[in-house]
Amino acid sequence: MSSDAVGRSEPGEAENRITMDLLQAVHTDGQASQRSLAARLNIALGLTNAYLKRCVRKGLVKVQRIPPNRYAYYLTPTGFREKSRLTASYLFNSFRFYRQARNACDELLREAADNGARRVALAGAGELAEIAVLCAMQYDLEVAGVVDARSKANRFRHLPLVGDLESLGAVDVVLVTDVARPQRTFEFLRDKIGAERVLTPDVLKIARDATTYAEEGADQ
Repeated sequence: MSSDAVGRSEPGEAENRITMDLLQAVHTDGQASQRSLAARLNIALGLTNAYLKRCVRKGLVKVQRIPPNRYAYYLTPTGFREKSRLTASYLFNSFRFYRQARNACDELLREAADNGARRVALAGAGELAEIAVLCAMQYDLEVAGVVDARSKANRFRHLPLVGDLESLGAVDVVLVTDVARPQRTFEFLRDKIGAERVLTPDVLKIARDATTYAEEGADQ
């Protein structure tokens, strides 16, 4: 699961994920340059340097100068233990999110089907949308497709992936599965089709009476 597949992480969680990924990258290739490490971690070069220095100070990583004018990085025994601890913690949190998301989607889709909904759209591509698709299969619901204006693809698994809701035709309800900008996505849909037709899994912590989208603007 990607670091952003679990919603808006707390700062400490994001730092732990970067540290975990950095320790794993060093373990895989200790002679990689900081630039290649930054590319692998998908973070800025300066941030990579800062995390490396922090890991060295904590005794997780050892630095050795190698010719010509380069550095090699090695995990210390403490570094190996910390990598294992962070990995276990990340997996635990990922599975916990999966359970919470599955239960939330299952309840919302069951209620929608009981209330007569037959065609549902998902707003946001990613792991949460995959969970919702599996949940929808348990009920008499057709998943029309996934709406995600930021995606450049045109398919999400076996479903159409489109940039606007109208492209999917008539749907009864839309389930928010956007973990990157859930509040903004909800508010956009609420203003477009009405809040009663927008389903919001509680795992996304969406405030259904907020007006952030209208205040910030759709283009931000």
